[in-house]
Amino acid sequence: MPESWTIDTLANGLRVVTTPLLTSQSVSLNIFIGAGSRSEDEPYNGLFHYLEHMLFKGTSSRPDAIQIAEAIEGVGGVLNAYTSKELTCYWNRVPYDQVDLAAEILGDMLCNSLLDAGEIDRERTVVQQEIRRGYDQPGQWVGEMLSRAAFGDQPIGRSIAGTVESVAAFTRDDLESHIDRWYVPGRMVFSVGGNVEHGRVMDLADRLFGALPARPMLEFEPARPGMHQRIAVEWRDISQCNLALAWPGFPRDDDDRYALTVLNTLLGRGMSSRLFREVRERRGLAYSVGSGAAGYADTGLFSVSAGVSPENASEATTVILAECRKLIDETVSPEEMRKARDYATGNFRLGLETSMALAQRAGENLLQERKIRTVDDVVERVSAVTAEDVRRVARRIFGEGDVAVAAVGKIDEADLERAVAAA
Repeated sequence: MPESWTIDTLANGLRVVTTPLLTSQSVSLNIFIGAGSRSEDEPYNGLFHYLEHMLFKGTSSRPDAIQIAEAIEGVGGVLNAYTSKELTCYWNRVPYDQVDLAAEILGDMLCNSLLDAGEIDRERTVVQQEIRRGYDQPGQWVGEMLSRAAFGDQPIGRSIAGTVESVAAFTRDDLESHIDRWYVPGRMVFSVGGNVEHGRVMDLADRLFGALPARPMLEFEPARPGMHQRIAVEWRDISQCNLALAWPGFPRDDDDRYALTVLNTLLGRGMSSRLFREVRERRGLAYSVGSGAAGYADTGLFSVSAGVSPENASEATTVILAECRKLIDETVSPEEMRKARDYATGNFRLGLETSMALAQRAGENLLQERKIRTVDDVVERVSAVTAEDVRRVARRIFGEGDVAVAAVGKIDEADLERAVAAA
């Protein structure tokens, strides 16, 4: 089915994109704001995540969270939000004949939230519990440690949720000032996908968001390059060691991003990947192992994670680093390249079958890249990646030996340091 979407801009600078899927029974509505944890100074670390919680806690017409939830759930829909390092998204998904209601709820939350002082204090404990839960889950916590080890003490390296201490200090004035400074139309995209026409979406957008005043747009702090800490270990008396490694990656618009997709697939996506075959199937060193690539506005991170027995952590590190090195030293065979390209393109296509997936992709692309890449263009570019392209990208990522390693479990830091040094 040919792709189609329509993009318009309100007078205040807020962009609107509609991706129709007229055979769908649903419509997905998303309001994206270009503000996340990278937009926070250190005392306010976690504030945008906290604000995300607070916009569900009541508006002038729906004074409590239950009324907001019931309005969407009462028609069979779902609603939620998420915060990342560079954006916040509020979304809901409803039957297509409830699009007016769904849009009105989003507009009400964004423009008329009470930010009640009592609710702010109650939600403070909830957010702190979420932070503590993350600490109690070693697989999640090692990711936080790896981000800090890779990026250091700068906004992109800090936790999206903040700390128990930073959350304890937030006030209503803090929330309001950050809304005024960052929740501005020029940094917003209203993205709707599903069984709906663009004209109807534009009418809703103009009515709900058109009165927001245009204001200057702030930019977040540029990332300082390089791995900032080589090894980060937190010893815990648990049965599994959670291990993660990271190398400097690429910004999301880098010319090598398609070759990076293929490299990532070869190395650590799925049960046929090199890491899964070598670390788990051949050596039995880990139950889970995989890789991932994150691209940001001005930097990126390539990572590998694994859950291993403590006694296998050093060997697993050695094997992982060796597999990464092979991508520099050896040319990938034509058959393995074909399989990796087919996996990457097929998985990409399969992830775009719902109204939610279409609206999310269009909104994120438009917000962060100011354009939407067609599926066919992405598939064509991934399909054109060669074995030499993969080697070139492997040299860019792994060739300098600039690696950060984080681990949580019963592991000796010196043993891990020796494994990294030996590689």
